[in-house]
Amino acid sequence: MPISEKTLETTQSTVIPAKGMPSNSAGPATEEIAPKQIFKELGILDKLLSPLIILVMIIGVVIGEFVPNVQETFDTVRFDSVSVPIAIGLIVMMWPILAKVQYEQLPKLFTTSRIWLHVGISLFLNWIVGPLIMLGVAWATLPDLPTYRTGVILVGLARCIAMVMIWNRLAKGDPEYCAILVIINSILQIILYSPYALLFINTIGGSNQPDVHVSYGAVAISVLIYLGIPLVAGVVTRYGVWYLTSKTFLETKFLPLFSPLALLGLLYTILVMFAYQGHHIVHNLGPVFRVFVPMILYFVIMWSAAFGMIFYLTRRESGPRQSFGYEMAVVQSFTAGSNNFELAIAVAIAVFGVSSDQALAATIGPLVEVPVLLALTWVALFLGKRLNWTRLKDERAEKDDA
Repeated sequence: MPISEKTLETTQSTVIPAKGMPSNSAGPATEEIAPKQIFKELGILDKLLSPLIILVMIIGVVIGEFVPNVQETFDTVRFDSVSVPIAIGLIVMMWPILAKVQYEQLPKLFTTSRIWLHVGISLFLNWIVGPLIMLGVAWATLPDLPTYRTGVILVGLARCIAMVMIWNRLAKGDPEYCAILVIINSILQIILYSPYALLFINTIGGSNQPDVHVSYGAVAISVLIYLGIPLVAGVVTRYGVWYLTSKTFLETKFLPLFSPLALLGLLYTILVMFAYQGHHIVHNLGPVFRVFVPMILYFVIMWSAAFGMIFYLTRRESGPRQSFGYEMAVVQSFTAGSNNFELAIAVAIAVFGVSSDQALAATIGPLVEVPVLLALTWVALFLGKRLNWTRLKDERAEKDDA
């Protein structure tokens, strides 16, 4: 997901914890928590993301419905069963995202056992609870649409590695822990996405039909190409620019100018996809809109479960040193409640084809995720004040003194 220049700024009201230590957050340190104020903090590209996606979808459908020989034109040259124009878009939209990941934060994993505690919670939520919930809501809402259901499940298996940084900043979460979890999810997706696709689609999902069955080789090659190549390019770009200039130049000058390339790649890919499927979409609007239901349910359920879990652990915590608190609730809930839909789109296109129902379903992901999680940032700030995290901390201190 593309991140605008504003995501590189540090919010002054966010308290940065000491190295390896979560802060004893008493809730968001901000006077204004209105949705309008949160929306103002978004960069211009993030504000326009959903409208631009809708506009590009409409243009693509019109092209596909009324312009002849669209598919034949794009299919002139192919790479790994995917047309070269699509393959370029899939790689380009991931490249800036992976150049933004702060890989240099990874050594902090070894500074304290408390970091491992939060990493363990994140792994449990992201790689066990999340995929199971998406599998459940996909089957509950799309039992008669196996191809669309498969696309939805592919989204649930891809853990967020970019847009979560925006939500975390807006909701005043811990930036260091968020960066560490993003690094871990980036690495694990290369290792786990392929076997997870087989497990949740073929085995647990019971999809034995040829049009929804996935092979390990096809998914693994897709992940290697459309995540591996951008990952290498992102690392080389980040540290190459850093080495040749400075970290300040990288974060304040280069990345803000480089980031829009991800949005252009995403919009271009969506345009071509919907141009491929224009006729199909026009005659299947019902199934397309039904895909919104499991997506919305997933984002709300995962976010609420993670936020509630950390709040519960905060209440149960004893001792003067706090491991949880509001900032960690924000980090865990938004990390668990958002997805790397770019990877899901890339895999769906590479495995099932650009004109498949699976690819179409995966494309609905960003259209749903952005407005839902933007609303949840306001909910987080509201609960940060309403749940009175300061009082919980003071109660623990009084018990310790007694």
